[in-house]
Amino acid sequence: MAALPGPNAGARLMPTQTDPAIQADTSFFGHPRGLATLFFTEMWERFSYYGMRALLILFMTTGLGFDVVKASAIYGLYTSSVYLMSLPGGYIADRFLGARRAVLYGGILISIGQFCLMAPSITIFYLGLAIIVAGTGLLKPNVSSIVGMLYAPGDQRRDAGFSIFYMGINTGALIAPILCGWVGQRIDWKLGFGLAGGFMLIGVVQFFYGSRHLGNSGIAPPNPGNAGLGIGIGVAAAAALGLFCIIALAMGVEFTPTLIFDAFGIGLLLITVAIFSWLLLGPGFSPLERKRSAATLVLFLAACLFWSAFEQAGSSLTLFAERSSRKSLLGFEFPSSWFQVVQPLSIVLLAPVFAWLWIRLGKREPSSPAKFAFGLLFAGLGFAILVPAANLAGAAGQVSALWLVCTYVLHTMGELSLSPVGLSAMTKLAPERVSGFMMGVWFLSISVGNYLGAKTTSFYESLPVSTLFGIVAAFGFGAALVLFLLVKPTVRLMSGVK
Repeated sequence: MAALPGPNAGARLMPTQTDPAIQADTSFFGHPRGLATLFFTEMWERFSYYGMRALLILFMTTGLGFDVVKASAIYGLYTSSVYLMSLPGGYIADRFLGARRAVLYGGILISIGQFCLMAPSITIFYLGLAIIVAGTGLLKPNVSSIVGMLYAPGDQRRDAGFSIFYMGINTGALIAPILCGWVGQRIDWKLGFGLAGGFMLIGVVQFFYGSRHLGNSGIAPPNPGNAGLGIGIGVAAAAALGLFCIIALAMGVEFTPTLIFDAFGIGLLLITVAIFSWLLLGPGFSPLERKRSAATLVLFLAACLFWSAFEQAGSSLTLFAERSSRKSLLGFEFPSSWFQVVQPLSIVLLAPVFAWLWIRLGKREPSSPAKFAFGLLFAGLGFAILVPAANLAGAAGQVSALWLVCTYVLHTMGELSLSPVGLSAMTKLAPERVSGFMMGVWFLSISVGNYLGAKTTSFYESLPVSTLFGIVAAFGFGAALVLFLLVKPTVRLMSGVK
């Protein structure tokens, strides 16, 4: 979170602060010009991510011949790890690199990883996924943190600014399945991945030359640490992991994707417990920061459940699109990956409406927890609609594309109720010295959600699809009800943050 200069007007700004002139700028649709730089950086990063995500599970189940259980495990490991790496990515920026360099280095790594996916070797394919995970972990939390730095505390434009930033995310996600999906499914899988890497390079160049509009934000780490200590911790962690693998191999354990995926889920649980134990019970935090961390925990758990439904767009819903939905419009046959265009298109159209709505409501605007509850409600409705569609598909073979379109629109309404609001809330609730790390905590919720969503998809062929979708809908409705009951207590914990 940005901070204003102290009473000494001539004092030098701290590294994480932005010049007040930048914060007062209104040249980009009433917002600071630096928001445009971050908008386009995130747009091309999301193009890269959603372009390859549109192809990934289809490539593994058709191009590589994996079964759904194995493909779901690999898909879940990848998508969960992408967001989990936001934790060390935020920490590295806070302590060593600064957000600005973390974004730049992350974009370069993502490009390299995407190009690795073009190699014929399955080993290089896995290596490419790992490199993309590392690069996204550096870029994703820190570009969002810089957005928060562009606004002074109490600036009413903040939520609207994050909604505009979110349009950048979804503009990239809109274009990506159209181009990468067509090239990958109709021409060659490898070229689809290469296209995603090429556009990420465009984002890197744009960020490098547009950084002059960001003022001092993100130039230096807000909480500089000992680089040697950080390297030592990393080496110790790698050594512990290596020792674990050696012991497991000596005991005859076979490292299958499913086994690794299950172990990864246990790791996510332990990481989550450790982080919130530190925030709520560890030393160095004020009572106010602890209360706000408790509110963050409520929002975190709600977000995990929301993302577990929403992020099935690239797994179970993609399989439903490929196997059970008609893929033609006015006689034109389109790839199943094009269904993933509906969500970002809906967001591009609806995000300005939601941004206007929050400002228009003024004092009647729902609190962040209430918005989260609406998000869960929409997620449940999206899957409830697919229950009769799945039953019809079982009888007729394929159903109208409108069923999936309705689901994606409802999920979009849920996303707009929750995701940009969550990004903004994190920048306001986070203790300033760990702002990058706390943005990583927000992306940890997406990691957990992706894991749960992929775990759900692994039952796609062992349960009736209508039953599977009905279970997901029931969890969405139940979670929404619980959160509606917790709105007032959570608002009190937020201690003035809206």
